[in-house]
Amino acid sequence: MNVVPDTSVVVDGRVSAKVDDGEYEGATIQVPEAVVAELESQANEGFDTGWDGLEELQRLADLADAGTIELAYVGERPDAVERGHAGEGEIDALIRDLAAELGATFLTSDVVQAEVAKAKGLDVAFVSAEVRGQTEIDRLQVQNYFDDETMSVHLRSGAVPMAKRGALGEMHYVEVADEPLSDETMDEYATEVVNAAKESRDGFLELSRNGMDIVQFRDYRIAVARPPFSDGIEITAVRPIAQTDIDDYEHADELRERLLEQQRGVLISGAPGAGKSTFAQAVARFIADNDYSVKTMEKPRDLQVGPEITQYTELDGEMANTADALLMVRPDYTIYDEVRKTDDFEVFADMRLAGVGMIGVVHATRAIDALQRLVGRVELGMIPQVVDTVVYIEAGQIAKVYDVQTEVKVPSGLTAEDLARPVIQITDFETGRPEYEIYTFNRQVVTVPLTDDEGSSDSGVDRIAKQEIEREIRSIARGHVSVELKGQDTAVVYVDDDDISAVIGKGGGRITDVEDRLGIDIDVRTHDENPNYRTGSSGGSTGGGGGGGGGGGDKGQLVTPEITSRHVIVPVDGHTGETVEVRAGGEYLFTATVGRGGEVQVSRGSGIAEELEQAIDRKQTITVHTA
Repeated sequence: MNVVPDTSVVVDGRVSAKVDDGEYEGATIQVPEAVVAELESQANEGFDTGWDGLEELQRLADLADAGTIELAYVGERPDAVERGHAGEGEIDALIRDLAAELGATFLTSDVVQAEVAKAKGLDVAFVSAEVRGQTEIDRLQVQNYFDDETMSVHLRSGAVPMAKRGALGEMHYVEVADEPLSDETMDEYATEVVNAAKESRDGFLELSRNGMDIVQFRDYRIAVARPPFSDGIEITAVRPIAQTDIDDYEHADELRERLLEQQRGVLISGAPGAGKSTFAQAVARFIADNDYSVKTMEKPRDLQVGPEITQYTELDGEMANTADALLMVRPDYTIYDEVRKTDDFEVFADMRLAGVGMIGVVHATRAIDALQRLVGRVELGMIPQVVDTVVYIEAGQIAKVYDVQTEVKVPSGLTAEDLARPVIQITDFETGRPEYEIYTFNRQVVTVPLTDDEGSSDSGVDRIAKQEIEREIRSIARGHVSVELKGQDTAVVYVDDDDISAVIGKGGGRITDVEDRLGIDIDVRTHDENPNYRTGSSGGSTGGGGGGGGGGGDKGQLVTPEITSRHVIVPVDGHTGETVEVRAGGEYLFTATVGRGGEVQVSRGSGIAEELEQAIDRKQTITVHTA
C-alpha cells in the first residue's frame, strides 16, 4: 500500500498514529519534498507547526528503521515562488499531483484538500479531527470554562485560566481554575478549535494566518495565537451572554419611531463590554421584523441574529468590496460591526450617502467621542448626513442619545453676524438641549461643549477663543503674552512695552485684522496694566531689553521642523511638559509647551504657522530655547 500524506496530517501526527493502530503497518509512506519544504519554512520562522511536523518525520524514520514501514521522500522541492503562494494552494496542488502520478492513497485532514482531491479522481483517505482519542468534536474543551454568566475565557500557556464573569456592566476578571495550563494542553485545545472550525457545519475559519486563527464555532468567537506571533499559545473565547429586545431599553418608543420613519445613520457607541453588540442585535431583529431588509458587515461575524439576516464579512480582504456587493443587493439597513479604522468610516459614509440605512458599532468612552471620530475622515458638512443619531451604551443600558443636525448660525459665544457658518449641533435626544457644537474656527475644526461638567451654561468657545488669540498675538509679539477674556466677544491682551506698536500695527491695522478673523474685540495693554501681573513673572523683563541678547547664554537646540497637511511639527529633545521659545534666525517667534511626544505642534493656517513656514522657506535656523 502506497500512501502520500499532505502537510496537515504530518503536522497533526496522524500518519504515525495510523501506523501504530496497525492500519498502515507494512505500507510505503511516500513523503513529498513539498511537505518537507513547507515544514522547514515554518520551523525557520519559529512556528510550532513546523517543529511538530519535523518531529512526526523523525517518528516515521524510527518506524522505518524498525521495519514497520517503508519510508521514501519523493517529488521535487518547490521553489521560493511556489512556497510564497502556499496559502493560495500551490503547495497543496503539487502534493495532489504527486499522489496522482504515483497512484497512491492521498492522506489528509484538510476538508478542502480532500474535496478537491476527490473531484480530481484521487483515492482519498480523509482523517477527521482527533485530539488524543477524541474522534468527534461535539463540544470544545474550552467551553468547560464557561458558565451562564461568563462572557469570555482567557487561556495561556503557563498561566491560570481566567474569565470575565458577571452581569453586563459588572464584569469581573477572575480565575476559573487552580493550576496553570501546560504547553501540551494548550496545543491540544488550540488544535481542537481549528479542527472544529474546518470540519463542523457549526463552525468556520474567519481568519487564518501564520500565528493567528480566528474561529466562529456556534455562538463562540475564538482567537488562537501561537508563537512567534505571540510569546506563548493563547486562546481567547468570547460569546454573548444576553439577548435583549429593543423594548428592554429606555427611549424604546422614540427609537422605534425614529428607525422606522426613514433610513437612518446611527452610531452605537460605548466602552468594550458595555453591551453595544447586544443592543445592535436587538435593533437588527426589530427592524427586520418590521418589513425592512437587513444585512450585516462584520469581521469576524459574531452578531447573534436570525436566519433572515445575512451576515457578510470582507470580500477579497476588503470591506469596500463587500459594500460594492451590498449596494447591488440594496438592503434597507446594514449593521456594520465594528467601525474602527479610517477605511471602515469611509465605507460606512459611502453606503450611507448611497441611501442605505447604516447602524455602526463604535468603541468610545463618551458619546461625543464616537462622532468626533468622523472628523477628518468625512467632510465636515457631510457628517449629519452620514450620522444623524448617536446612541451611547453603558452597563447594558442606553445612557445617552444624541440628535445630530446642521444649522447655519453664529456659533454660541460669538455675536458678530458676519461670523455665521455651518454649525453641527449635537442635541440631547431626551431634553432637547444642545450640548455640543462642531464648526470651523480660524481654519480649525473645533468641538465645543455648551455646558460644563456641572451642567451650568457656558459658551464653551471661551477656551478656544483664548487659545486662538494667544496664537495670533504670539506670532507678532516677541515677549510674553497674556490673554484675559472680558465677555463673549471682548478680550484684553497684555504684552511687553516694546511689543505694543508691533501688535497694534500702523493705524491699528494689524490688530484689526486679528479681530476680524476671530470676531472678538481686543484691547491691547502692557503687562504693567495687568492687575495680576508680577514683576519678573513673565518673559517680558528678560526678552524685551536686549532683543536677541536675552538668550545670549542659551544657544538653543537646533531643530528641523516637519510640515504635514495639518500641522507644523517642531521636535524638541528632553523638555517634555516644559515651556519653550521657538526662534528663527535668532528672532523670537512664539512660546509653547512641549507635548508628551517630545514635540510642539502648530496648526497650519494660524499666524504663527505662517511665520514659521516663511522662516523655513528662507532656510533660517530654527532653534528652541528654554523659556
